[in-house]
Order: sequence, then structure tokens, then C-alpha cells
Amino acid sequence: MSQIIRPSTVMPATRTPFHVITSDGINLVGEVSRPIGESRGAILTLHPLPTAGGMMDSHVYKKAANRLPAMAGITVVRFNTRGTTSEAGASSGQFDNGDSEGLDVQAMLNYCFDVLKLENLWVVGWSFGTDLALRHAKDPRHKGLILLSPPLRTTTNQELLYWNSDPRPITALVPEFDDYLRPQEAQERFGIVETVRIIPVSDAKHLWVGEPAVHRVLSEINRIVTGDSADLPLEF
Repeated sequence: MSQIIRPSTVMPATRTPFHVITSDGINLVGEVSRPIGESRGAILTLHPLPTAGGMMDSHVYKKAANRLPAMAGITVVRFNTRGTTSEAGASSGQFDNGDSEGLDVQAMLNYCFDVLKLENLWVVGWSFGTDLALRHAKDPRHKGLILLSPPLRTTTNQELLYWNSDPRPITALVPEFDDYLRPQEAQERFGIVETVRIIPVSDAKHLWVGEPAVHRVLSEINRIVTGDSADLPLEF
């Protein structure tokens, strides 16, 4: 008998902790959640601002790891950037406002491709993580960027303009009531990049609180990664 999906729902997957060492010697901790069967695609998640509580277990990413492998056949790779702690442990080093974190992003992309051998990999950033994606996720092997609540806090216009020379798709999910950048403002700020698709999300806020918001985010991720057209089911 199917059950309604709740915030605490954990579905079957193969979950494996890992450590990755960056080029400057930082020890990153994380977890990969793989489907029991075939993987149809993968996401590397870049978490919200650690000085405001962001980490690999921030709720949208934790729920993605708990659901997407079983519901959509998507492999979910989560990790803590330098100086960030979660239940999985603490990554070494210190927070650097998105600068040295670029080495974390590249180390994780190398791990995803060279060690995990993932295919159809997309980079998903949330808040602080969207700045990391826009500034540092330029590795030619991934398929594109998915941005959740982008504040454009540290990304400069010059860094944005880079993406006009890169044909890969960028999709930004922008909450109607975001604390930092709302849909109209996002259209203006991202207007200099031809490849960005803005999706305004009604009634949502920056932190995507509540099951309807989480369901929308995970459904959009699934659409982009796998090509499925329907929303994810509400029962499993």
C-alpha cells in the first residue's frame, strides 16, 4: 500500500559516506545516495550559507537524498564546504565567503567524474551555493546549473557574463517572497545572460519551507535531470 510522503520519509537507496581532499589539503566530508537500480542522472548539491546554518543536511538537500534516488533514479551527492559541520561530520578549513570554496567545488566535480563515474551530472546550488555554482562550476563535464533562491550576493556581473560564452543551460527557481532576490529583480539581474531561464515560484520563500515548496523544487530538478514531464508523486 502506498504512503503519503512526509518530511521524515526516507526511501530506499545506497548511501555511502566519503572524504575528499582538495588541492589545498582541505578534507571535505559528504555522502552519496545512489538508486538501488540504474541511475538516470545525478546532482552535486552546493549548500546555503554556512555562517547562517547552511550545510549538506539543509532540508531540501536532505529530502532530495531521501527521495530522489528511489522516486526518480537520481544520484544525489551532498557535502560540507570548508569549515562547515553537519551530522556527517565537519569539513576542515575555514569559511572564505565563496572564494577558496571554489577549490571545494572543483574537488567535488573531480570526485563525481573520476571516482564515482557519474553521468548526466547537474550542479544544484541553493542560496550561497548558487554563487558557488555561478562563480566556480565551470568544469566542462557537467550538464548545467540549477539555482534555488539565487541572491547574487558575491557573483559579479563579469562572472555572470562568462555564461554567455558557455552554452549549457541555467535554470533559476526564484521564490515569489524571497528575502534577497524576487522574480522581477532576478529577471533584471540575470538579463545579461542569455542562457538563464527564470522560473518564478508562487507563495514560496527563500528557505523553501513546507512540503508544497519542497515538492515543487524536487519535481523541477527531476524534470531538468531526467526529462520527465510530470510532477513527482505525492505518495510512494
